[in-house]
Amino acid sequence: MAEVTMPQLGETVAEGTVTKWFKAVGDEVAKGEPLFEVSTDKVDTEIPAPASGLMHAILVTEGVTVDVGTVLALISVEGEVVAAAVVAPTASNSPDQRSAAATARASRPDRSDAKLSPVVRRLLEEHGLDASEVPGTGPDGRITRDDVLAAAKHRAETSSPASLPSLSPVVRRLLSDHGVDETSVTGTGPDGRITRRDAELAISSTPSSSPGSGDQIVPFTKIRRITAEHMVRSKATSAHTLMVREVDYERVDIVRRRRGASFKQEEGFSLTYLPFIALAAIEALKSFPHLNASVGHDELVVHRDINLGIAVDLDTDGLVVPVIRHADDLTLVSIARRVRELATRAREKKLGVDDMTGGTFTITNPGPYGTLLTGAIINQPQVAILSTDGVTRKPVVVETADGGESIAIHSVGLLALTFDHRAVDGAYAAKYLRHVALILGSREWGDEF
Repeated sequence: MAEVTMPQLGETVAEGTVTKWFKAVGDEVAKGEPLFEVSTDKVDTEIPAPASGLMHAILVTEGVTVDVGTVLALISVEGEVVAAAVVAPTASNSPDQRSAAATARASRPDRSDAKLSPVVRRLLEEHGLDASEVPGTGPDGRITRDDVLAAAKHRAETSSPASLPSLSPVVRRLLSDHGVDETSVTGTGPDGRITRRDAELAISSTPSSSPGSGDQIVPFTKIRRITAEHMVRSKATSAHTLMVREVDYERVDIVRRRRGASFKQEEGFSLTYLPFIALAAIEALKSFPHLNASVGHDELVVHRDINLGIAVDLDTDGLVVPVIRHADDLTLVSIARRVRELATRAREKKLGVDDMTGGTFTITNPGPYGTLLTGAIINQPQVAILSTDGVTRKPVVVETADGGESIAIHSVGLLALTFDHRAVDGAYAAKYLRHVALILGSREWGDEF
């Protein structure tokens, strides 16, 4: 029996929604053909069948949201003798219906702690809960993310106000400064204690003012809400530190003026500063690999491959970060093409699974809007993000042929690196920025075409 599970569609994606099944129970299934469609906060995509055979059971129906790793369906492969097929109940997120589905599959092996998803395991640890204390409502009785949160909430609600744990000075100050009543905050720490993360989430979800007459209420879309949660979680996780470097783009601009028109005619889009910056950032990472990394458990995971994420703004909906894999193998023109392609597909919601996973370093590009300085938030679990801000013409001091100095008009802008101070120190980050600036300001960029 082959299991069909909810795939991991990005480092920060913890759950997905089954939006459509392409096969019914009893249908023949060929390995690799589209089996179902899944939607997450980052991507909508079709998932291929993992094996050939007959569709034996559909355990999660359309419209249901489950954790990554949840078993969604069963495929009986050739030669197997199986019991009657199982069809899940009508699509719903209600515990009763998910429990009914689990009962229908009771003949299959029970869940074990070893099968807990990484998200569930982390939440159990953060809430001080044991897996045996939490009823599982997922397939095969597995514990889902919602099960853990419900158990933590129940424990907090059954505690009387008088028995609530005392607040730490930091949490008390946060709640006081933002006018949030501690009794309105659900504590997820040991014994229901309110943690700093609990306080920050409560503050972020508390309206700063009441809507007045004529005010427009714009509900958060799913991707906007998940983007907000991801940003808050990133700030609570990493020791964000901002470092800025001025960059002379004159050599880049000379090439853009000379080759811009022919490039646009050949490629169909403009030659911007972004591919030049991306190539310089990638080359500098080879000399400073600890910025192409992730923080693990008391360790730094330095990645061999440089998979460059490019933050793409979806107007007011939120952000996605498609990934250019093996970016260090690409030329300047190839990077420009990939950036254009991924940004277009992101805005058309046509990104696939491979486009959204495996990023090791990210660039965000508000520069076209004329920004001066952007302190971007790190894209977890990475340790750094580079912001490319606006470029302007301004007077600079340059060295003359005889070793003297002169005033010239150059294209100048700022590069801002936000890095996780847990991973590297300021000197390391400063040297990286200096190296990026040196590449941008000294290379003969005409040779790249």
